[in-house]
Amino acid sequence: MSAQQPTKYRWTICALLFFATTINYLDRQVLSLTWKDFIAPEFHWTNNDYGNVAAIFSIVYAISMLLSGRIIDWLGTKKGYMWAIFVWSIGAILHAFCGIVTSGMLSGEWLVGFAESKEIIANLEDVSRIVNISVTIFIIARVVLAVGEGGNFPAAMKATVEYFPKKDRGFATSIFNSGTTIGALLAPLTIPLIAATYGWEMSFILIGALGFIWMGFWQFMYKKPEDNPKMNAEELSYIQQDVEPINPEGAPVKTEGKVPLSTYLKYKQTWALIFGKFFTDGVWWFLLFWFPAYLSSVYDIKSSDTEGKLAIFVLYAITMLSIIGGWLPTYFVEKKGMQVYAGRMKAMLIFAFFPLLILLAQPLGSYSYWFPVILIGISAAAHQSWSANIFSAVGDMFPKKAIATVTGISGLAGGIGSFLINKTSGVLFDYAEQSNMKFLGFEGIDAGYFIIFACCSVAYLIAWSIMRLLVPKMKMIYL
Repeated sequence: MSAQQPTKYRWTICALLFFATTINYLDRQVLSLTWKDFIAPEFHWTNNDYGNVAAIFSIVYAISMLLSGRIIDWLGTKKGYMWAIFVWSIGAILHAFCGIVTSGMLSGEWLVGFAESKEIIANLEDVSRIVNISVTIFIIARVVLAVGEGGNFPAAMKATVEYFPKKDRGFATSIFNSGTTIGALLAPLTIPLIAATYGWEMSFILIGALGFIWMGFWQFMYKKPEDNPKMNAEELSYIQQDVEPINPEGAPVKTEGKVPLSTYLKYKQTWALIFGKFFTDGVWWFLLFWFPAYLSSVYDIKSSDTEGKLAIFVLYAITMLSIIGGWLPTYFVEKKGMQVYAGRMKAMLIFAFFPLLILLAQPLGSYSYWFPVILIGISAAAHQSWSANIFSAVGDMFPKKAIATVTGISGLAGGIGSFLINKTSGVLFDYAEQSNMKFLGFEGIDAGYFIIFACCSVAYLIAWSIMRLLVPKMKMIYL
């Protein structure tokens, strides 16, 4: 009898990770697509106010990734992911009630609806109190969102390592990581429309509720590969084809026992991943959080306008090219005979050159706003390709029991970088606008964006150089 063909249930799990990541980024995008045109006029926010909210989210998200990695390694993939998406869905919905809480704290009237709270705030004269209280309330909701969302990538990477052999992890990661792009792609088509039709509050509620639907599917569809009746023995054998790593003394690597965080920081591999995320994650987060405001401030195109929706849609549609990022290292390994890490680093070097195109966004933007849309879209695609490979590099160099933790450590570094760029951007844009700052031929807020774009453009080459210096060749970690 011929051998039975392997089942393909692992791709069902990959699809679940994709949808979770899509929801993750939809929830994250609601504020960036509503603050400038809906929330700022109501609460009198400036760029710096929004920058503070975005920056606090970034740093809490970063810390959460570190803690979530430890929690998910402890709870296991199934329970850990359920915990993460439950918390971030609650946090997303809480944003909708920030206006009611703000009006209640200012007026003492708590039993009001969304429309009534708007009227109360509109009739108050103390603008500074409105700003301070509303920013604080939004930060609290954003913190809850960040605590939950920090668990997405550690859990998703842990599930990927459980369900895919090393040679397929880069491609699987690029597929589920493309959920970030799909989320960002769907967001401008849905969120401004919901906000304009039903109020910005309903956009947080409706998008936040998607996480609870996903939890139902995850509960019934996810089991560890060895316990999953949907898989046959051939697929399980395919998944587990990687040989268990052997330490230099020849003894199998232990898989039990908690490893202190300080132990991970002793390895150059950990620091390579830390620097790789620190210098580059902020670029993606800047584009995610500020691009709608960029269109509004520089080109007077609102996210609720047809032009704005189309521009944001096209940008993230271009980002879908990032799926190539998971395939390219496999090509170098299978067709060129390169070692996995060498192939991954070569691919990442290629991706590191594309963000240089962001330098042309502002100069060419004087002819048409479509130039920055396309150039930033290509650069964003390169980031997602870079990101898929740096996530996969964790599985290349660390054992399964450490995946979520190391992903969390590097995610913390990425979050710190994101905090710095978001906070700096808010302060810089307000200063550039108010002082009519001049820089290399640009004036006002245009000059501010050009400076940030310039920093973003070289970040990947700096990160790649440091990673290559720290880990010139692949070396497995034994824990």
